[in-house]
Amino acid sequence: MVYKKIAKPVLFRMDAEKAHHLIINGLKTAAKIPGMSSVIGAAWGSGHAPELHSTLWGIAFPNPVGLAAGLDKNAQAVEGFSRMGFGFMEVGTVTPKPQSGNDKPRLFRLPEDEALINRMGFNNVGAEAMAQNLSRLGSRPVPVAVNIGKNKTTPNEQAEEDYRSCIRVLYGHGDFFVVNISSPNTPDLRNLQHGNDLQRLLHAVTGEMKIQHERTGGAAKPVLVKIAPDLTDTELENTIAVIGGSGVSGIIVSNTTLGRDGLSHPNRDQAGGLSGRPLTSRSTELISRVYRMTEGRIPIIGSGGIFTAQDAYDKIRAGASLVEVYTALIYEGPGLLKKLNEGLSTLLKKDGFTHISEAIGADQRRL
Repeated sequence: MVYKKIAKPVLFRMDAEKAHHLIINGLKTAAKIPGMSSVIGAAWGSGHAPELHSTLWGIAFPNPVGLAAGLDKNAQAVEGFSRMGFGFMEVGTVTPKPQSGNDKPRLFRLPEDEALINRMGFNNVGAEAMAQNLSRLGSRPVPVAVNIGKNKTTPNEQAEEDYRSCIRVLYGHGDFFVVNISSPNTPDLRNLQHGNDLQRLLHAVTGEMKIQHERTGGAAKPVLVKIAPDLTDTELENTIAVIGGSGVSGIIVSNTTLGRDGLSHPNRDQAGGLSGRPLTSRSTELISRVYRMTEGRIPIIGSGGIFTAQDAYDKIRAGASLVEVYTALIYEGPGLLKKLNEGLSTLLKKDGFTHISEAIGADQRRL
């Protein structure tokens, strides 16, 4: 309530990217104040719900709702976000070398559509600096995934070296990794989702993950692939076939879209990836298709247009083991997490489920 009545009106009068940095810097600063992490947890934390706790890839998730990549690009506010009620979070997308991203302005709100359009272009401080940020953290209460990409100047023929470089630098700092080949804001990046390019890239990534595991010991860390919602039927089938044979651990469905159907705000004409409410149904349907294609053998993280517990639950019943939010957090504020998790518990009980795992893919079993 405080967010919507006080903070949101102030933030929404600011340039979208400046507001973004204000939030990140505020959480970063707050985490340095003794006791403030506990205050954040007390204000917005979701509490412990055994029915929402799960273990996937050997990693414990206190609840299924995570923060998608793109908000904490440089892992500056992990402590603050991890106390806010998330079950996990992604940092990044990070590239081997620092890069400034695309020209500003590059982030746009569409309030009537409950959406955002961004063309940030992987602006980040680089893998070495992110590793330093993560190394300064003490113990963290939720798993952290590192979302990795390639630098804009790296040709696709050499892309695998960028991804391998990120893994080498950051392997010891992430609980799992996400290969981003689906952002629309880096030229030709989405071409890596197809055919031999994808096969070569995933072979390199899984090979590097194995090398780092053997070097450091401990449990092997999972690596996932994030796909776009704009793949044609044939492209999707081919992409999932390559992913299925690659040995990766999971799929994130999905990234932002280039589609603009049904939008009303003037910012609809801005170039970039669209996120938020317009993706709700589209991403849920895509989760269903990927779940069927993989026969439920590869875990899915569902992302795209989650504003309510029902939105999240629909994605879980479609086949997602975990879900992620981003745009809704901007529009709804940190109280969103408690609403989602409490709502999920209620929906599980309503359907006669005693644990979240029973709901995964439930709609597929009815077909």
